Amino acid sequence: MKFKTQTLIFLMLILGLALSACAPLPTPPAARDEPAAPAVESVKLGLGFIPSIQFAPYYVGIEKGFFQDAGLELELSYGFENDYLKLVGIDEYQFMVGSGDQVVLGRAQGLPVRYVLNWYTRFPVVIFSKTDRAITQPADLAGKTVGIPGAFGASYVALRGILEAAGLTEQDIRLESIGFTQAAAVSADKVDAAVDYAVNGPVVLALAGASTNQIALDDYLVIPANGLVTNEKTIAERPELVQALVRATQQAIAYTLANPDEAFAIALKTVPEAGGDNEAASRAVFDASLAFWAPRAGQTPGATNEADWQATATFMQRIGLVDNVVPADSLFTNQFVADEDE
Repeated sequence: MKFKTQTLIFLMLILGLALSACAPLPTPPAARDEPAAPAVESVKLGLGFIPSIQFAPYYVGIEKGFFQDAGLELELSYGFENDYLKLVGIDEYQFMVGSGDQVVLGRAQGLPVRYVLNWYTRFPVVIFSKTDRAITQPADLAGKTVGIPGAFGASYVALRGILEAAGLTEQDIRLESIGFTQAAAVSADKVDAAVDYAVNGPVVLALAGASTNQIALDDYLVIPANGLVTNEKTIAERPELVQALVRATQQAIAYTLANPDEAFAIALKTVPEAGGDNEAASRAVFDASLAFWAPRAGQTPGATNEADWQATATFMQRIGLVDNVVPADSLFTNQFVADEDE
């Protein structure tokens, strides 16, 4: 379930002239130049498939002027993550939002992409099921029918990670390709469980009054989740641009977390179809998303660590998604969110 401003600044110049009829006119003071308006650079950012309430921090950042204050006119573009990965890799786009597994795949394909800001602090994909199925841990999936959109993307990566945690393979379950019908398939008992984003399928069933069990990948393997991705050329030649976008994004995320009601209202301006009859469901998705954006205790906001990237790269090679283990230090940098890499 994925749902889909610009601040104008007016400057007024008031000129006053003092005239005296009884004395010679004084020499007027030298004219003072008005400060030039700060330069604003247009920057394209590749997001997910369609405008969605789940991109609220970016809508908030535009509405509140955080990006403009950073000298950026942010242009949001919607499409497929793998397409944006290639565009960023060849420097047609400088930025996209993508997950850590995609960065590993890109690097393995020779694309000079690098992750510079963590947004989602937990991997958002889970395997969910009705509580009466008693599927609460990876081992419980053995022999069960599991629905998935297809053997691709974050859903497939999460499935493989959760199965591996129990020493299971795809052959130990009955895997069914069900497209993006996870909530309906689980609700109608067409499958025992399904792989979906935690803020989608489980939220849909909760709104219908059905409780679920969820198995989260993060409990077994930490893969850096959605964050800001750029390329080596932009980092080397335009570090100030990367810094500006990173800091403005962080400001927008923090404001969204601190002001959820206002942030939701702002997002509805960009994604009006999420309102009206859909508003209650959209708000439930938004509220569920907040937990994934909140910083983790003891972690520098926006930063990731090399151990998690190493584990991710090794995992991706182990399950056959890449041929070789991509060096962890080539996948990310914390230089724009911390004083030095961690």
